[in-house]
Amino acid sequence: MKPKEIREMSLKDLRERVDAEKQNLVQMKLNHSISPLENTSKIKKAKADVARMMTILAQRENEEAEKAKTKAPAAEQVK
Repeated sequence: MKPKEIREMSLKDLRERVDAEKQNLVQMKLNHSISPLENTSKIKKAKADVARMMTILAQRENEEAEKAKTKAPAAEQVK
């Protein structure tokens, strides 16, 4: 999945997708341990996708937290 596609997703969808991809990765590893996969690069690609999604998710959550911080002091000054 490309970073542009990931950034277009909402936070809720992104969280759900990360969970689903993590489960998929665990399942692929389990299947590979039982009977080797023909294309083992799929595991590497899945790990990279999960890492990419988690990085973008963390960035967006940090942005949300920063927005909340900057809005909170301004509201207190008005009172």
